Amino acid sequence: MVADDLPQATDALLSGNSDAVRALTDRDLVIDALYPKIEDLADSEIALQQPVASDLRLLISVLRVVPELERSHDLIVDIARRGNLILSEDISPRTRALIEHMGNLASDMWHQAVDCWRQRDRSAAAVLDQRDDEMGELYASLMAELASGRMTLPVTMELTLVARCYERLADHAFNIARRVIYLAGHAAWQE
Repeated sequence: MVADDLPQATDALLSGNSDAVRALTDRDLVIDALYPKIEDLADSEIALQQPVASDLRLLISVLRVVPELERSHDLIVDIARRGNLILSEDISPRTRALIEHMGNLASDMWHQAVDCWRQRDRSAAAVLDQRDDEMGELYASLMAELASGRMTLPVTMELTLVARCYERLADHAFNIARRVIYLAGHAAWQE
């Protein structure tokens, strides 16, 4: 859901599409309701089944990934809602291009993280680490553009928060890939 909803959030931000904001907010309620259910299932499995080795690693990973998913969708809703605070024409063309690029990159990273999790593909973590670095570069470019003073202060402030949301979304995607390494029996990602 996080991977699928990211493009809608970017579109809502850049277009002010309030229908998309409502849809994303509704989806967030679904995710918020699933979060404690998944935690309870994992806790129950740990308590009642006394899992060992790989099963225990899976349950621990689930307990660590679920908050990443919930927080990430909160960030998506936050991005989308900011579209109602900014008029689309108030965003400079360069800023718009950087935001679109950040949105596309974050969405791609989340799709990679999902694939990494499903396939238990440890090599995807290295790719996501590089993509996370790319997001850092885009973040720095957007901050420089916002600091140029080409847009009003309120728009600049809102877009600074948006940039941070995209940067955090990239971090959360990478964290999921790190959990895959843990699932494969390695204690931590070597940074």
